[in-house]
Amino acid sequence: MKKLFLLLFSALLVLVLAACGNSNEENASEGSEGTKSIKIGATNAPHAEILEQAKPLLEEQGIELDIQTFSKYELINPALNDGDLDANFFQHIPYLNTEVTEKGYEIVNAGGVHIEPIGIYSKKFKTKEEIEDGATVIMSSSVPDHGRILALFEAEGLITLKDGIDKTAATLEDIVENPKNLKFEYDYAPDILPSVYNNDEGDLVVINSNYAIQNGINPIEDSLVIESGENNPYVNVIAVKEGNEDKEEIKALIDVLNSQEVKDFILEKYEGAVLPATE
Repeated sequence: MKKLFLLLFSALLVLVLAACGNSNEENASEGSEGTKSIKIGATNAPHAEILEQAKPLLEEQGIELDIQTFSKYELINPALNDGDLDANFFQHIPYLNTEVTEKGYEIVNAGGVHIEPIGIYSKKFKTKEEIEDGATVIMSSSVPDHGRILALFEAEGLITLKDGIDKTAATLEDIVENPKNLKFEYDYAPDILPSVYNNDEGDLVVINSNYAIQNGINPIEDSLVIESGENNPYVNVIAVKEGNEDKEEIKALIDVLNSQEVKDFILEKYEGAVLPATE
């Protein structure tokens, strides 16, 4: 009789534990389903730093932001297009448009966040008036940046471009006046330009602010001249796979990145070297 009682008690205990286990599994499943997540690829500064500010604000809405940092920007769009990421944050609009056109990526602009003014730097000259005849300009090999760079040189009165062209797509062939006979060299990857500048190579070096910041260069204090943020078409955006731009969590991400809290962080952290897109 005692043995029978023990057998019955053991069987009952197994059933109770199994029921508890199933209940816990159901609760865990409900928890994972209740939390949305965004796996986003970004370059380190300022993109990942800005995303870190957005992270706790999204958590309040039940959205987990998984930030994947990349040292090579060329890898980020392929990762998004292949489905390894839900979104990315590293590129401006003309670069994204060029990538989509040339490589057939099915990715779109989900919303703008900030502008990184591009600057001209020099160890040799203190002002643009000191620039000598025949000075060498070292610039990015990234073709989508060429129009931007040339437009900056024109805005500073250093060259003149053809009338009526789309300046975001300008090339060296579009220069019609070059009074200082500047020599443009463009065989340099954008991420090595800070080293080129620090090593005192060339007379003028054109550097995007994100690469300057990553390498301890202050765009406001160290640049010879810097691009204006007003009416600037080079807004850095969140990109997603086509069709995902209307997802609830993506819209929430854009809203948070354009919130006053994040805008204030950008203005205070970068002191004008990075500007909120809506400013």
